[in-house]
Amino acid sequence: MKRGAAMVALAIATIINWPMHAADIMAEWGSVMAPTAPELKPVMVDPKTSALLMLDFVPQDPYCGPNKPRCGATLPAIKRLLARARGKDVPVIYSVAGKFEAADIAKDIAPAPNDPIVKSKSDKFLNTDLEKILKGKGIQTVIVTGNSANGAVLYTGTGAALRGFKVIVPVDGISANELFEEQLTVWQLAHGPGFGNLVTITKSDMIKF
Repeated sequence: MKRGAAMVALAIATIINWPMHAADIMAEWGSVMAPTAPELKPVMVDPKTSALLMLDFVPQDPYCGPNKPRCGATLPAIKRLLARARGKDVPVIYSVAGKFEAADIAKDIAPAPNDPIVKSKSDKFLNTDLEKILKGKGIQTVIVTGNSANGAVLYTGTGAALRGFKVIVPVDGISANELFEEQLTVWQLAHGPGFGNLVTITKSDMIKF
């Protein structure tokens, strides 16, 4: 009986003190210092076993529209990377989300007639044929670019690494609403538990085919 009463008392004390404990944890967040940005590394890509993922480059809100200036700022670098990839016959795979379709993708970087297009939420492997497409083409490495860095880029990049693909992320080819969201995405991909070793953080002009 005494032991049972003690356990009940402990449980009640835990419940009473939990909100204060949770508040203390959040109070400490204000002292967090941003970690050092991951080193940008040059990378050599084999065109025969690599693919370029172009995620959610739709020039309308809430994706890459007028209220997303950082997304628009990435498009020149993306356009150059896309041209170089196509010049080496690297497969290019696009995605859209929500109400948008292939015709809504930004015209300067629009899909070619035979480019695969998948449609899903943040994780483009979810309920799509993306993994089947990649494996069917013998792809071992994906270059992940896209809008909504903390959405499509983070979850698709993570999904690719967890499936054993090598992942290349050019920092000038991703964007988000806030700088922190971009920083979070790059840090998490570079340090992801169990898969960070498969991820290379780079810039578009440091990728060689």
